[in-house]
Amino acid sequence: MDRIAQLISNRLSLREPQKTSLERLVTVIETMPLQKGLDLPLELEKVKALYPTCTDFERDFPSLCFALATGVGKTRLMGAFIAWLHLAKGMNNFFVLAPNLTIYNKLIQDFSNPSNPKYVFKGIGEFSQDTPRVITGDNYHQASQKKLFLKGVNINVFNISKINAETRMGAEPRIKRLSEYIGDSYFNYLSELDDLVLLMDESHHYRADRGMQVINELNPVLGLELTATPKVERGSGSAIKFRNVVYEYSLAQAIEDGFVKEPAVATRKDFDPSHLSPEDVDRIKIEDGIRIHEDTKVGIGIYANNNKVDAVKPFILIVAKDTEHAGTLRAMIRSDRFFGGRYSDKVMEIHSNQKGEEKEENIRQLLSLEDPDNPIEIVIHVNMLKEGWDVTNLYTIVPLRTAASTTLREQTIGRGLRLPYVIRTGDRKVDTLTIVAHDRFQEIIDEANEPGSIIKLKNIIEIDPVELQQEKVIVTSVPKWEQKFIAREIDIREIVNDEKRQEAEQQLQVERDLTAILPSLNTEFKSVQSLTGKEAKDLAMKKYRERLMDRPQRDLFMEKKLEIAEAAYQGVAWDFVRQIIEIPRTISKQADETWSGFHDFDLDARLLINYQPVGEEILVQRLREQEDGISYIKGKGRIVPDRLENIIVNELKRFSEIDYDSQSDLLFKLAGQALMKFRGYLKSEDDVANVVQYNKNEIAMFIRSEMMDGHFYCGSPRYEDEIVRPFVGLVNHNFSKISEDALYLCTDTVEPASSIPTKVFAGFKKACHDKYKFDSKTEKDFAVILEKDDSVLKWLRPAEGQFQIYWAHNSRKYNPDFVVETKDAIYMVETKMKKEMDSSEVNEKTTAALDYCGKATRFNVENGKKPWRYVLIPHDAVQLNMSFNRLARQYVK
Repeated sequence: MDRIAQLISNRLSLREPQKTSLERLVTVIETMPLQKGLDLPLELEKVKALYPTCTDFERDFPSLCFALATGVGKTRLMGAFIAWLHLAKGMNNFFVLAPNLTIYNKLIQDFSNPSNPKYVFKGIGEFSQDTPRVITGDNYHQASQKKLFLKGVNINVFNISKINAETRMGAEPRIKRLSEYIGDSYFNYLSELDDLVLLMDESHHYRADRGMQVINELNPVLGLELTATPKVERGSGSAIKFRNVVYEYSLAQAIEDGFVKEPAVATRKDFDPSHLSPEDVDRIKIEDGIRIHEDTKVGIGIYANNNKVDAVKPFILIVAKDTEHAGTLRAMIRSDRFFGGRYSDKVMEIHSNQKGEEKEENIRQLLSLEDPDNPIEIVIHVNMLKEGWDVTNLYTIVPLRTAASTTLREQTIGRGLRLPYVIRTGDRKVDTLTIVAHDRFQEIIDEANEPGSIIKLKNIIEIDPVELQQEKVIVTSVPKWEQKFIAREIDIREIVNDEKRQEAEQQLQVERDLTAILPSLNTEFKSVQSLTGKEAKDLAMKKYRERLMDRPQRDLFMEKKLEIAEAAYQGVAWDFVRQIIEIPRTISKQADETWSGFHDFDLDARLLINYQPVGEEILVQRLREQEDGISYIKGKGRIVPDRLENIIVNELKRFSEIDYDSQSDLLFKLAGQALMKFRGYLKSEDDVANVVQYNKNEIAMFIRSEMMDGHFYCGSPRYEDEIVRPFVGLVNHNFSKISEDALYLCTDTVEPASSIPTKVFAGFKKACHDKYKFDSKTEKDFAVILEKDDSVLKWLRPAEGQFQIYWAHNSRKYNPDFVVETKDAIYMVETKMKKEMDSSEVNEKTTAALDYCGKATRFNVENGKKPWRYVLIPHDAVQLNMSFNRLARQYVK
């Protein structure tokens, strides 16, 4: 990849498939000139030698197809193509073709609106100073009148379906009609440009005879096609592959690489549709789809609570057979008999028969489906939602019609594959798109197993209708001290006297604030017991005073709260100490600073862009009045530095890899070589100063990229023994509960045992939290053993994030099943199926756990505290007549 392409790739943060596509475009253009009248067979042979999948341009000009899966980022790639063709090859005129109105409107926003989060040129500095003009199928006649397209980068965005519609009955489309302002049609004007590049979004739409004719008549120097489905569907389900593909990145690859959600297919256990009517099959599939949806919604809520991020509002897509079918389904879902009517105002349908205000309202709802304030959770569609409708919160698809082609099936699935949190989270429910199959389950499985399948399904969900029929809610399990606060909060609400209620509320809030401060004292004390001493109290009171002082509005009751805190601290500290297990947090610290720098080299300034001066009035608006460490003198009409090198070096100093003190000689040398380049083609020193001041950031980024390209060196640091924080706060649990279920005691018998993971248990006497869930009967029975054993002082089920223990080459976090404290030791405990005891995964987790226990033990023993031990227990050893001491002695590692 050349330097400009590399800069564009870095600035736009291109993913590997996008980066590879740009690399291949660069490689092709290095062998093929960008001009009209080429010998196409000759140029095709050159391209075919590079990329054998390209056997025909398939048009009357060189046209290259980049087939990237849905969700990987085709629009951003188009932006990268345009940026490189302009900056590296001087191309100024681009024609972007959209297949329909939805994509047309989306592309206009993506190419023209810098405030749009999906703006494709964000980071391209050259376009921030000379923004490309976007000329559309709705305003090109105005552009013709004002001749706005005569200078700079012009991006024409047109809707092919509108052009085709205008040609019905043999009429000429508007774009081909004479414009008095340019003396020709706008279409002919474009076709005569010697630098017109055509970009075709969703290019499988431009293979029909009429579409091919219009495109060929444009006569561009180059065509760039982008699609997720590089094939043309024919009758009988057959398809013809494109012959001009230079790079293909399939949906299967995108799924494998984690760029999109993982699709799963769901069926109902023992489902037999043979005795059911089509209406019954539809109803069952929709009901099960909604149950999966509700389960997913709870799962996303738990993930959001655990990771302190905004929860995504998921929705369901139902694919109806026709418009009549869609109306029937909507009426069923809106009835009071369907889930008690709770989806009556949360369903919409969209199809081509809708007109006027109804259609506009539905489109508005569709475009805002990701907004939490949009109430819609179910969308029924009839062949309306293909390409261009990009949402990240579609999680469940219920297909009630057979897709006519593999392309349509891939497009439908593709609507739900985009990731709401940009990357996969590792949480199965957050990262999975579920397709409710039921009557077509085997058909989908068989197709997924075909060698050329668009997807390779790894996840098969077998629905237990009894389990899914239960509505679920999110339950938060808190430490015991917080449980007491919640109970007091309820009692306080019952106090009738306003003054006494306010006093009780103030007392409770102060105690909560003090409890929140206690974990932060772990940097000052070696033991949690120290928190009950005077030194800890003084420090806690100081922190509490600082918090009150830092609030935006001074607390009118600050002195009163400090008085309450003085009196309450001892009781709060003792509660915290009694109800916590000291879980150390280990932190590695470098013994030496990392040593790094750059080898001496000469800048290849030829690769620097030939920047041109800009108007002084623009320059004044952009420049800051002063730069760090630079002295200025008065120049012609503006303030300029005494040395232009200072401006460039000052920008280079901002990069974290560059140390000015040790690298200043090299920095000034490279800045000087860049200035030599500018002085070689600019007319005056004023012009050089103008270019440097206006483009300083881009110049510095170029020099930095050259410095990093083979000239950077870095030495490995040494690490001291880990810093150990002797205790941390307890992390809350967030999990789902069947709303109608009562809370169970761990001594309760739950039948069948397989339903234990769905139940929530409470009433523990020795546990550090008020509620827990268990993944198996083994874990539940082990909790009973801990509750009954007199040697056990405290125990807990660690919540996600309680430990920072990593395994699988530090890529995955390990969370043990239990932590148990006795008089003599603290135990980390894992229970496992006996057949899994020697698996590689268990061995890796054991190694990580032993490493943690070793570090914690070294610290604790040095400070007169209990050692840590790791215990791995096979499931069949967990019997209710066993004591914890017996199990610990037998299975300690």
